[in-house]
Amino acid sequence: MLQESLKIAAEDAVAHLDPATWARVNRLHLKKIIAEFAHELLIEPQLEYIHKGWQHYVLSPAKAISYSFRAKILSLDHWYIDTNSIEKYVDSKPAPLEAVSFITEFSEKLGFDPELLPTYLEEIISTLYGSAYMHTYNTLTAEALTQADYQEVEHSMMAGHPCFVANNGRIGYDTVDYRRYAPEAASPFAVIWLAGHVSRTEFTAITPLDYQQVMEQELDAATRAAFNEILTAKGLDPAQYLFFPTHPWQWYNKLASIFAPDIAANYLVCLGYGADTYLPQQSVRTLFNVSTPERFYVKSALSILNMGFMRGLSPYYMRTTPAINEWVSDLVNGDAYLQEKGFTMLREAATMGYTNRYFETAIKTESAYKKMLATLWRESPMTKLQPGQRLMTMAALLHIDAHGTALLPVLIKSSGLDITTWLQHYLQCYLSPLLHCFYYYDLRFMPHGENVILVLENNVPVSAIMKDIAEEVAIVNSNLELPGHVKRIVIPVPEELKILSIFTQIFDCFFRFVSHILVEHADYPEEKFWELAADCILDYQQLHPELEEKFRCSDLFADEIIKTCLNRLQIRNNQRMIEPNNPFKSQQFAGTFKNPLAVFKTSALI
Repeated sequence: MLQESLKIAAEDAVAHLDPATWARVNRLHLKKIIAEFAHELLIEPQLEYIHKGWQHYVLSPAKAISYSFRAKILSLDHWYIDTNSIEKYVDSKPAPLEAVSFITEFSEKLGFDPELLPTYLEEIISTLYGSAYMHTYNTLTAEALTQADYQEVEHSMMAGHPCFVANNGRIGYDTVDYRRYAPEAASPFAVIWLAGHVSRTEFTAITPLDYQQVMEQELDAATRAAFNEILTAKGLDPAQYLFFPTHPWQWYNKLASIFAPDIAANYLVCLGYGADTYLPQQSVRTLFNVSTPERFYVKSALSILNMGFMRGLSPYYMRTTPAINEWVSDLVNGDAYLQEKGFTMLREAATMGYTNRYFETAIKTESAYKKMLATLWRESPMTKLQPGQRLMTMAALLHIDAHGTALLPVLIKSSGLDITTWLQHYLQCYLSPLLHCFYYYDLRFMPHGENVILVLENNVPVSAIMKDIAEEVAIVNSNLELPGHVKRIVIPVPEELKILSIFTQIFDCFFRFVSHILVEHADYPEEKFWELAADCILDYQQLHPELEEKFRCSDLFADEIIKTCLNRLQIRNNQRMIEPNNPFKSQQFAGTFKNPLAVFKTSALI
């Protein structure tokens, strides 16, 4: 089928950039920048005085420029800043709040490489552009989201990654692409199918899935026949080709030109659009099938720069991705404790990788040019639901709608439970399984909000589904005996840093924001939240006394925890933040912070 181009008037591309909205999103984003940069000790606000429980601070990047605001410092050095209190003065006169100006003014102190600063500024501006769009058009209320379907919630998310301040750059998309392919635009589109010659294309899948089964699930018989006819009309043998989808942006902007030699030689054949339509998820390059929701997600290489990486997919990694997923899935499904908690994962069931021999021959090191054409098929979460259940991205727990209302307290209220009881259910289905994977199997996921799907009954969490397995999962014990196809997920980690797999990813990068939202929007004491987290850990420890030595070596009740700094990573290299196979090699640290769980250490099994 042919897909109509999205046609918008030139002025529509900037219709959401009115002065009031721009001022609002700059104020909100500047609050985040100050909070996260102060958290990472990139900047050091100076305390002036304390009044009615609020600490009043000032920041001065230059003699004539100052920022003032009031804040409360919560656990984990989290800055709860009063949004409306932020003011800027230039030569003692009020000045507008501009996130880009703030970055520029502090650029020297932040330690920017002059070569990287322009790209970072572009990412900040693009993030603001998207924020203005969402505050203009994504106006579904928090209350409405408590009853919305899975995709409505997915496309209503506004904040992006809670730690990174340049988190929505998507450099490579133009303003038309934004409305066509950004998740918040929620515009369904078809994917482009390609045929790759078997000499350059490799299919892999979990047992017992094979290529024919994937095609029969993902393409109807008429579409498969039409694709075969395209090849036959070119004088090609369909039996020598493998079909796979790719993102339309990737085809028009990269593949059609960069892969021109292969296309001319009929190693790579464009088959046109498929019949199904998809919606992009928060991760941008992962697509949910809205025509047939039970069919697989499609994730393909997308050569845009977003949050510190070019979002390609390696054909080499694709070869072992299904086997890794199968191994992790067998482990999860075979563990009684994880099954009791309802913990499961979306398997990346099949992959396709196409090798561009020109770039493979010319480039001996790792390169984005070698990751432009690969696809994976991931299970749909719709197949995991039982009657009476619904899905919600865990990122929703941090969502604040365009009207300033936080979703989490409204969601809890709609469940009929009190906050404490609801949180206990949540921690049991999210934190407990991750503790077990880490301590029992030395297995670490990347469990941030976008990577976890919560299964709800009456808006109460009953289980968690983990996704994005092969690119994010890791074994943090190099001494384990593992099958050969799994060994690439082993990462070298110094013993004293292993605990960061839990503390950084769960506590610092997610729970400190959950706690803040409950403090600000529900007046729920942060001490109570951390007590519940401690109780959850203690419950697990008491169930597994045989892991006492591991609890001691990776102590979640330690007095202090090393502070891992994500924005420092991106500032240092916004093209490639870390080495995926050795993420701890390039980690940026900034001292330690006090552990809010430390006060519960006397009850711990260590």
